[in-house]
Amino acid sequence: MTDVLLCVGNSMMGDDGAGPLLAEMCRTTPRGEWVVFDGGSAPENDVVAIRELRPARLLIVDATDMGLNPGEIRRIDPDDIAEMFMMTTHNMPLNYLVDQLRGDVGEVIFLGIQPDIVGFYYPMTEKVKTAVERVYQSLAERHGVLGFGEL
Repeated sequence: MTDVLLCVGNSMMGDDGAGPLLAEMCRTTPRGEWVVFDGGSAPENDVVAIRELRPARLLIVDATDMGLNPGEIRRIDPDDIAEMFMMTTHNMPLNYLVDQLRGDVGEVIFLGIQPDIVGFYYPMTEKVKTAVERVYQSLAERHGVLGFGEL
């Protein structure tokens, strides 16, 4: 049973680099049995590779403006992504990506990390780094990512 982690974001834009930071942490010291993709700002480029794996679970992690305090983490129903006003620095809205993968993935889980500062060449804030660490730690447990509240 394969689980895929798709990390999304732009590491050159402050807190939007949450996804790429998580991917780097997983590459350095893997947690659990996740196959990790650093989708960067063009996660649609990984669709074919993810489809070929036919994962039981696809966990997408991205900095997402949800109107919360910086560093808060929430599970978001993938069906609600298109309806929510979300900050995006990506080439393609994530709801299109999810729609492309739905038939090849057992379960899609979307985790949003509330950013504070998103702008070119800004450093990542401590609150978002701490949130990324919390997500990273949760990856070792099969159901750890479900411990985050829903939006």
